[in-house]
Amino acid sequence: MAYYVYILASRRDGAIYVGITNDLVRRTYEHRIKAVPGFTTKYNITRLVWFEIYDDPISAISREKELKKWKRAWKL
Repeated sequence: MAYYVYILASRRDGAIYVGITNDLVRRTYEHRIKAVPGFTTKYNITRLVWFEIYDDPISAISREKELKKWKRAWKL
């Protein structure tokens, strides 16, 4: 099974969200339709700007944590 680490961004104010999923299409769709209340809904973050694929969840979680520690400018 593949695991994805992804970055979404808002078009308006440049807010960024880093996440992880095992179904990138489903998860980005959920963000777009605002299916789950939270940060992405509040800041209208819907645009997929980047993703990486991993074979195991441990590696994906590690990478997600690494990206979340980065400065905002490094993510763009």
